[in-house]
Amino acid sequence: MTIQQEKRGLWQKSRRLIRRLLPERLVHLRTDGRIKYFRVTTGLQVSLVFLILGALSWTGYASYSFVQHNKIVENKDSEIVNGRLAYQSLLGEVTDYQQKFTSIMVDLEKNHALMLSLVEKNASLQQSLQSVSQQLANTESERETIENAREDLKRKLSEIENQLSDTASRNFSLKDNLSSVEDDLQVALAERNQALFDGTRMRRKISDLENRLVSLEKNEESSVQRLTDRALTSIETMERVVELTGLDVNALLKRDKSRTEGQGGPFIPAKDDEMPAGRLKASLVNLDVQLDRWESLQGIMKRIPLSAPLNSYYVTSGFGKRRDPINKRWSAHYGLDLGSTIKSKVYATAPGKVTFAGWKGKYGRLIEIDHGAGIKTRYGHLHKIYVKRGQVVKFREKIGLLGNSGRSTGAHLHYETVFNGRSRNPMKFIRAGRYVFQEQ
Repeated sequence: MTIQQEKRGLWQKSRRLIRRLLPERLVHLRTDGRIKYFRVTTGLQVSLVFLILGALSWTGYASYSFVQHNKIVENKDSEIVNGRLAYQSLLGEVTDYQQKFTSIMVDLEKNHALMLSLVEKNASLQQSLQSVSQQLANTESERETIENAREDLKRKLSEIENQLSDTASRNFSLKDNLSSVEDDLQVALAERNQALFDGTRMRRKISDLENRLVSLEKNEESSVQRLTDRALTSIETMERVVELTGLDVNALLKRDKSRTEGQGGPFIPAKDDEMPAGRLKASLVNLDVQLDRWESLQGIMKRIPLSAPLNSYYVTSGFGKRRDPINKRWSAHYGLDLGSTIKSKVYATAPGKVTFAGWKGKYGRLIEIDHGAGIKTRYGHLHKIYVKRGQVVKFREKIGLLGNSGRSTGAHLHYETVFNGRSRNPMKFIRAGRYVFQEQ
């Protein structure tokens, strides 16, 4: 039996089954004594069955679609409400950031006044140190004079004793000259008594000078210690800020002092100074070391970019590994993408010198600023540039406008921070700046 014959046999069986289940029917209608007949064939019944099944299926599908559509509408309404709440929260955060920025500027002005007062105190301390050094020099000179006088007195006493000894030995042989010898002896005794008196007076003067030096040392040492403590507190605060940025304090200071004059020579350990005011000298030396580090850190802090380049912004892409916004492949992102309104003002985050200003490939319009000590910042995808190469810019000076130039999917600022040729996370610098402003 062929396949066609099998299909034909199956079709015939199906037709017989349909005719058995849905046989041809005759419908009688009687109206006003008249009878009409309608024949309902098997094909018509099959069509009615399919029509009814189709209507039921469509009704079920429409009911299900209506229920699902209501659920989708409810979800969309919920998302709209959440979006409105998020937008209101974002507006509140923007207002808070604007208030914080205003308070930060006020704190910066206070910090500047504090720095000026510290400089004035440092100058007064230097003057006090010079006066103390002059007094110590005068005391040393007086001390040397007293030592010389003491040696002269010892020498004179020795000579007098020798003369007395000679006089006693010659007394027996010079009886005829006894009167003159007695006169000489009286003169020698008078000179010896005068020398003893002068020695006692000089010792009193030395004691008075030493007491004055001790009193002066106590008064000045307390002032030096207070200034040293303030310098140490300021140094710890600045070092904490540098650590928050992820930079090495010692590496920054070493890079900053690379152009100082060379020093060297053999090491010869110094002897302990047992003279008066020795502790004051040691305190002043320690203060000088701390002030030198404080001044170095102050210079470094002015070069670290601790503020954001925009007044208001939101982060559209962080630092590190990310999905490329164009080809959706994994890539390394060595900066921070900050979104804001098109043509928003872009500011320099620290004073420095512009080393590049122009079009640079996929960065679009780019500005690079060298802040010294190995620190650089870059500003990419700008709409307009207001500076030129070689120009010296100040902190928070306007350098350009936010744009969408180069390889970009929308208006934003690509912001980079670089130290010793390696890119660092700019958000750490911004957070460290917030810490500084809160401390102030």
